[in-house]
Formats: sequence, structure tokens, C-alpha cells
Amino acid sequence: MSETPLAEHDLAVLVEDWLEWSEAAQLLGVTPAKVRTMIKEHQLAGAVPWPKAGQRVPALLIDTETGEPVKGLPGLLTMMHDNGYDDRECIAWIFLDADLPGRPIDALRENRGSEVKRRAQAMAF
Repeated sequence: MSETPLAEHDLAVLVEDWLEWSEAAQLLGVTPAKVRTMIKEHQLAGAVPWPKAGQRVPALLIDTETGEPVKGLPGLLTMMHDNGYDDRECIAWIFLDADLPGRPIDALRENRGSEVKRRAQAMAF
């Protein structure tokens, strides 16, 4: 992975598509208030990707076929938060190439979440 601390990565560069809470809510079939709750409960992750943008959700965190967060994402986010990572750091790690091959978000979307979780657990040590 990268030598740069996770918190220092430019999320606007790492994540191509961002959704405002109202857009995420529409894809999930919930209200924007529920999106806020989902972020608070670590079912989704949100961050301000660039100055004055307001908090947004990376589009790839939502499975548009099921209208739910990508399979395995809530458990991964909870585990990372339990190990002291904040949403910005979680998003950075999920969108960095972690030699899986590819990025953890791609592995999650391809139902290869077990290896992603193992690597996230190893980061705690």
C-alpha cells in the first residue's frame, strides 16, 4: 500500500463518484436522515471530499442492484472504527490499491470480502 497516512490522502482523487445524501437516499430507498443514521451506525461511510462540498458518500459503497450498502461493507466499517479509524481513513483505505489484487472496494463488490476483512484486521496490529 502507500506510505502516506490514510488521513492525508486526497479523497477527491481516490474516489471518482460521490453522492450527496439526497442522491444516496434515493438509491437506497430511504430518507436523507436515514443516510445520516446509516453513516453514524457504520453501515455507510461519508466524508467531505473537497472544500465546501458538504459531506458525501462514495457512489461505489451502494449496490444499485439491491439498493443496499455493498455486501460486507457495514461489518468492515464497524471493524475499522473499532480499531480507531474514522470515515475519511476508512474511505481512503477502501479505495487504495491494497494488492488484493486491486482496491478493497472492488473486492467487496465482487463478493471477495473475506480477504478484505483479513487485511483490515491485520492493520490493527
